[in-house]
Amino acid sequence: MTHLQAGLSPETLEKARLELNENPDTLHQDIQEVRDMVITRPDIGFLRTDDAFILRFLRARKFHHFEAFRLLAQYFEYRQQNLDMFKSFKATDPGIKQALKDGFPGGLANLDHYGRKILVLFAANWDQSRYTLVDILRAILLSLEAMIEDPELQVNGFVLIIDWSNFTFKQASKLTPSMLRLAIEGCPSILSLCFMLLCVQYLWNWFQTSKNICELVLE
Repeated sequence: MTHLQAGLSPETLEKARLELNENPDTLHQDIQEVRDMVITRPDIGFLRTDDAFILRFLRARKFHHFEAFRLLAQYFEYRQQNLDMFKSFKATDPGIKQALKDGFPGGLANLDHYGRKILVLFAANWDQSRYTLVDILRAILLSLEAMIEDPELQVNGFVLIIDWSNFTFKQASKLTPSMLRLAIEGCPSILSLCFMLLCVQYLWNWFQTSKNICELVLE
């Protein structure tokens, strides 16, 4: 075991070896392989290329070097293209603070039986008079940035449950195409941080509405 695997339990070390192809004997070489690809994207400002940071992306893509680099590039490209989203990117920012207070996201105290962190979003809790969908997205990203520092979660991942019950048409009216596009384009940035199992609970009519809106945005 190398110092980069410090903090992992014996069980998680074995899981990383079997499921993620993580090999302590080649870990530094794997990281360097990804780091060497940075020069192929001079259009992107890679603000972090340290070992611990690159290791997150290798784990997220089961140590496939090129796929890990693609995620790393998408992570910084999204931030580069949406600079306003990451200004005042901290829990004390008024919009982020209000979103966090309303449970965007909420986290359960216990992990599931796979060791995954369980996050829950109740869509009806959104108070559009105090913060925007962008603030919710920023709050989620900020929370994940903090939680993914835990190496156990880098290996085991997260479960995200979204409950759309009691979500009103008034709230839906605030879901503009530009906001939805920003959220959709942010998905690779979120997935770059961890593996995420997305479990969505919804009423059928809301599924149809969301599906139609997303198709319109993606056209």
